[in-house]
Amino acid sequence: MVNHVYKKVELVGSSPDSIEAAIENAIQMAGKSLKNLDWFEVIDTRGQIKDGKVAHYQVEIKVGFRIEN
Repeated sequence: MVNHVYKKVELVGSSPDSIEAAIENAIQMAGKSLKNLDWFEVIDTRGQIKDGKVAHYQVEIKVGFRIEN
């Protein structure tokens, strides 16, 4: 059996479109500098209201990645 060790980092993704797009933006950017991304968990969601409508979404996530040997 192989033992793995993981590290977690906290990120905040944002998007004017949706919560899902905010998550995908954060993960896509993290993937440019981190390798072996395996999972994420949503910590918090919030947004900006402008003129009585949702203008922007922010999602705080923790991303887990596997440490290489």
